[in-house]
Amino acid sequence: MSEVAQTPLHALHVSLGARIAPFAGYDMPIQFKSGILAEHLHTRTQAGLFDVSHMGQAFLDGPDHETTARALEALCPADILSLAPGRQRYTQFLNAEGGTLDDLMATRPPGANGRIALVVNAARKADDFALLRAALPRNVTLTVRDEAALVALQGPLASRVLARLAPESGVETMSFMTAQPIRIAGFDAEVSRSGYTGEDGYEISLPADEVEACARLLLEQPEVAPIGLGARDTLRLEAGLCLYGHELDETIDPIEAGLSWSIQKRRRLEGGFPGAARVQAALARGPARKRVGLRPEGRAPARDGAEIVDSSGARIGSVTSGGFGPSVGAPIAIGYVDAAHAPIGTPVGLVVRGKALPAYVAALPFHPHAYYRG
Repeated sequence: MSEVAQTPLHALHVSLGARIAPFAGYDMPIQFKSGILAEHLHTRTQAGLFDVSHMGQAFLDGPDHETTARALEALCPADILSLAPGRQRYTQFLNAEGGTLDDLMATRPPGANGRIALVVNAARKADDFALLRAALPRNVTLTVRDEAALVALQGPLASRVLARLAPESGVETMSFMTAQPIRIAGFDAEVSRSGYTGEDGYEISLPADEVEACARLLLEQPEVAPIGLGARDTLRLEAGLCLYGHELDETIDPIEAGLSWSIQKRRRLEGGFPGAARVQAALARGPARKRVGLRPEGRAPARDGAEIVDSSGARIGSVTSGGFGPSVGAPIAIGYVDAAHAPIGTPVGLVVRGKALPAYVAALPFHPHAYYRG
């Protein structure tokens, strides 16, 4: 049995009374004393601080932006070449069949020609970094940032908090999916306006030996509370966002996952990435199955793995994530169904404890996104 790692904020979580459990190879806070429901609602109304230091951070460095961008484009379908300084894109690593190896964020830091910063999922980072080492040309290097930590400040008051602590930075006017270096009080950080809750907010990368002091400063702000992975999951579920290992895996391509927006026009036309033929065919003809929202008509939630059936009881798909939506006030789920059953409003059954409970296909997201676009 492999040893479970700890993030640089582990001692802080313990001191705050977190319930801690293993997740993606790390001891992570699942909830704090107030509980998942309160943490979820606090993030929706004020600002929540999340430890996401288990994620993998890395730099790709080449002689110029075109070289580095084309090296990354050989592995993912996003247009990295046109990424402007200070901009960020969401994309996926794909296998030769078009299935998803991981999803990730790629950022072109301002003032760093030839550098692209990556953030990948914790459970996949060893595989991702091995893939990059094997595939990158000799003039593009991978630097894994083990010395860096990552926290996310999410919620409608996040910009107020950061503007107070970094008054000269202009952080409050940053738009969604932009990034810049910012000095937060006495801490030099790399900040992007992004996150995984559907709310406005920021992801803040800074040295691991400084992150606890910075986190304590953020938690001293009256709007900010510590939030665990339990509420992180209910927030992303309401926001209709994919979780790797649930909505995405090596059998699922980005088109059936509803992520065609993450593949820009040039890449759709030119291809040149793993699995391009499958992705281009799905774009042209439509996918055979689709990721959809699901609303049970009763109060019983359907969890991941539950079968989805049609009115005759025939299996048409399966639930990939499900639970209670605190902001929605009802059970919600995400799953994949045959394309013929994907239109909004289609009645379906969700099999829970051997019984098909009535539900219907619903629009995603369940709770509106609140990203700041300027």
